[in-house]
Amino acid sequence: MVYKTRTEEETLQLGKEMAAGLKGGDVVLLHGGLGAGKSVFTRGIARGLGISGPVTSPTFTILNVHEGPGLKLHHFDLYRIEDPDELDEIGFDEFITDPGAVSVIEWPEVAKGLLPKDAIEIRISSEDGGRKIVIGRNQGRKDSE
Repeated sequence: MVYKTRTEEETLQLGKEMAAGLKGGDVVLLHGGLGAGKSVFTRGIARGLGISGPVTSPTFTILNVHEGPGLKLHHFDLYRIEDPDELDEIGFDEFITDPGAVSVIEWPEVAKGLLPKDAIEIRISSEDGGRKIVIGRNQGRKDSE
């Protein structure tokens, strides 16, 4: 599916609408350059899950856990991870398989080989003064990389 948003509010709304179809254990992979709108989209997912507090990118903490009225949101930013082995140290696999949470991962390329094969893959890019957002399924396989 391809979507185009013109404003931050539209990007947030698209994330919110997407959250309605998410269930515990789902993993969302967000691809896009710096400033592409990944954190705005994640904030929309949080709002759709009923999470009302601040949602910012966990660039320096790697992971923010947001408690919701139903599901939790595990928000990862892997930009500063240099070695995938670092993910083992923080219990990455346990977080992304938590049936009581949705996991959103910014910069998922770092976790190649550790991601579920059925993850939802989102690519955000700038286009014509707005954003192009492509939503599909992960093409990688956890067990083959």
